[in-house]
Parts: sequence; C-alpha cells; structure tokens
Amino acid sequence: MEAKIKGLSIHYEQYGEGNDIVLLHGWGQNIAMMVPLANELPNYRTTILDFPGFGDSEEPTEVWAIEDYVTVLEELLDQLKIKKPIVMGHSFGGRVAIGYAAKNPVEKLVLFGSPCVRSDRKSFKESVFKSVKKLPGMKKIGEYAKKYIGSTDYRQATPMMRNILVRVVNQDLSEYAQKIECPTLLIWGTLDEAAPIEDAKKLEKLLKDGALIELEGYTHYAYLEALPQVVAILKNFI
Repeated sequence: MEAKIKGLSIHYEQYGEGNDIVLLHGWGQNIAMMVPLANELPNYRTTILDFPGFGDSEEPTEVWAIEDYVTVLEELLDQLKIKKPIVMGHSFGGRVAIGYAAKNPVEKLVLFGSPCVRSDRKSFKESVFKSVKKLPGMKKIGEYAKKYIGSTDYRQATPMMRNILVRVVNQDLSEYAQKIECPTLLIWGTLDEAAPIEDAKKLEKLLKDGALIELEGYTHYAYLEALPQVVAILKNFI
C-alpha cells in the first residue's frame, strides 16, 4: 500500500485486526525487519512503514531531521485514522517514536536499543554501514532477518542518506523524552555496541513512566535474537 506524504511515495503494510500497533524499523532497514514481531502479535492491527529513503519508499530530496520523519508518521497515521496507538521502534525507529510520542497521544511506547541522548561515539554511525557478517549476534537472528540487515540499502547508503544519518544521529532527544506521558518500556541487549546499555539507563531517567528490561548476552538486535522472550514481555506489557 502507498501513501503520498511530503511529496514522497511512502510504502506501508497492515496486518491483522484489533487495537493498533505501529512498528518502526531501524536505520538502513525496511518493513521486513519488523514482520517477525508483527507475526507474534496476531490479535492487533499492526501497521509498518518503510521510512523515506528505505525499502520501497522514496528518498527525501533534502537533509531531513528527526522531526521530518515524525511528520511523515503523523500524517500517515492521520490518513489511516489511527489514534492513540501502541508504538514500538528499534534503533532509529525508536528515535522517531520518541519524537512522535512527545507530541501525540500514545497508548504505550516500546523502544528497542534506541539511543536518545547525544553522544560523541562513532559506533552507532559506523555500525549501520557494516556488512552482515561483521555485525555482532547475527548467528542468533536467523536467515530471514540476516537477509534484510545485509541488504544493499543497509550497507551502501546514498550521499543524501549519509547526510541525513549524520544529522539525525547528532540530534539530542532529551527534551522530547521528558515530554512523553505514556508508559514506556525499554528493551535492551546488554551487549549492544551501537547503543550501549548506559544509553538506556540515561533514557530511563528522563522518562516520567519508564522501565528498563536488560536482556543479558544480546546485542543491538535483541528484539529478534530473543524474540520469544521479547514477545512474552510485550504481551504482559500491552
């Protein structure tokens, strides 16, 4: 399915029926990376989009900030008449979710390895351009997810998307996090190198109603590596 937002064609998919869940993928990924999670939540209507510049959505023609991606999400959900959804985001998708939840009614928020406070570390920017073979924890994820983490648009971003990456990574979202009113769950791998567990602890302190669950021995892709455990946690939370 396609929507026209900010002059761009935005690809999205919906699954199931029930209360609304919105799943937001990480940088360099696409809808497929969230499908394993959607499949485990059959009693909800789940909406997943390809962020502009990824998957089958068109690339921005200007260097966007987090706020631009938030606007896309707002307009898409408005077009689909989705109000007060449960929002879950991984990494970059979680950063967009933070911006969205700060401005819009959200039932509950779940963030997987989503750094919020600006850091001078280079690891996050570097990690999104590594090949699948070099990413930690890939053996635990499975062939389905590996296929999409190792895709061309993950490993080789265009100059525009590289410029956008630098901009969005350098944004500090602390003020947005402090404005979030809904219950928020942080699910984080203790071996996350792109967004270390210290980032999660900083974010938890900023939230009005936040809780951190640490998944021992898992990486930046803990939500896939420990999928059965994560699903059990989610079902109890939502």
